[in-house]
Amino acid sequence: MDSRNTQKLFETGIPSFDLLLGGGIPRRQTLIVAGNPGCGKTILCSQIAFLAAARGLPVVLATITSEPHDKLVDALSGFPFFRRELLGEKLILVSAYASLKKGAKEARELLLHTVRERGAKMLFLDGLRSIRDLWQDEARLREFLYELGIGLSAMDCIGLFTTEYPIEKLMTLPEATTVDGIVSLWVSPHGGRRHRRVEVVKLRGRPHLQGEHLFQIGAEGVEIIPRLEARVPSDKEFIPPRTRAGFGLPEFDTLMDGGLPLQSTTLLAGSMGIGKTLLAAHFAAEGARHGEKTFFISFFEPPAALLARAQRIGLDVREAMSSGNLTLMHQPPSEREADVLVDRILGEVARMGIRRLVIDGLTDLELSIADPERRRTFLAALSVHLRAAGVTSLFTKEVSKIAGTELDFSDTPIAILGENLLLLRYVELRGRIYRVMSILKMRDSKYDGDLREFEITDAGIRVLNPMRSAAGLLTGLAQPIGSSREDVE
Repeated sequence: MDSRNTQKLFETGIPSFDLLLGGGIPRRQTLIVAGNPGCGKTILCSQIAFLAAARGLPVVLATITSEPHDKLVDALSGFPFFRRELLGEKLILVSAYASLKKGAKEARELLLHTVRERGAKMLFLDGLRSIRDLWQDEARLREFLYELGIGLSAMDCIGLFTTEYPIEKLMTLPEATTVDGIVSLWVSPHGGRRHRRVEVVKLRGRPHLQGEHLFQIGAEGVEIIPRLEARVPSDKEFIPPRTRAGFGLPEFDTLMDGGLPLQSTTLLAGSMGIGKTLLAAHFAAEGARHGEKTFFISFFEPPAALLARAQRIGLDVREAMSSGNLTLMHQPPSEREADVLVDRILGEVARMGIRRLVIDGLTDLELSIADPERRRTFLAALSVHLRAAGVTSLFTKEVSKIAGTELDFSDTPIAILGENLLLLRYVELRGRIYRVMSILKMRDSKYDGDLREFEITDAGIRVLNPMRSAAGLLTGLAQPIGSSREDVE
């Protein structure tokens, strides 16, 4: 960001909120945080106020109701951003209720006098709706906010106000045109869960992240996770590397001209129990063996169970784990949203310098995206983020039918991840079940499209010769070449 622009911004102390705002709140501007009761307005603004005071910036916190300040202080005292020693020193509590009952001029003079006397850089006014209810006068409220904004601007102080209106109602009121910025908070139900969201609706003279984003209140206070699609890195100059990321299975790697293209995303789809996880484990182990930092995330099995399964086919990854080249993480099914999961994954990818990533159980990640309409763009953005980070990624996906003709992925959200598409499937032929594999697609790369039988034994995974003696293998219902269906039956 241009340093000249940065100097004009008031940083909130919450990096993710600053990211939404395009770097922070523009200095000398007023901002309304709107939303129904219980959505987190007061906690967000109080956290900003305390963090500013902790940096040595004087803050005036003005309450509008007749309730004592002790109630507000008690509600905030459980958060780590709360520091009692700042009260009365850098954070000054003021009750504006009595002045507001007298009139707009008295209330405005009280607030501006306190800001001027303390040299405050921020005024937090909690509860604009109470002023509206008290005065019942549109013109008086508009004049109060307008002149208060002018006074704060003249003293190089930002105004941060809360109001208990949903955004649809607020946009019909004069407050929406009087202030410089509007942030909307709301809570929406989804199944048995309730999701908090935040959106910067208006910010005068500043570019900002558009749309709604995840908003959480935890033990540390407010946490905002910007929507993944809103911050996709540019990859227009990306040139695919010519080297490969192999599985350590010579016959299989040969089919792909040495392995998967580096920095590509691959979908490994297959029937239940056919060997997707074990094949993905080979991919991870081979990367770790070559000194590449590898991250294996399982939605199904904890690390101990995964290690035991791998060892049964002769794949021992304990040394790779002890060296730090391989990290296993179990993500059990939970109500956490995809934004939270992916934010954690991308954070670990950056922190550990990951070069290979396996996500075993794409369906669980897909279902954690609350809005079905968003799933395609979310997964597309994830693919770009991983490519920009220099990661070669492999996702496993379970095909619902063990045998059948429905194999069209083109109209599903996961299709966006299929730069490379590998299929594992059971087929029935002459009363016997076989495992077959096929490379259906590899982008910008040559590959062998033959159908291959493969087997999993105590000695490991072995790819066998092409299967050319039957037709219809990919449907799971094979028919020997040269015979009719009636002959087979």
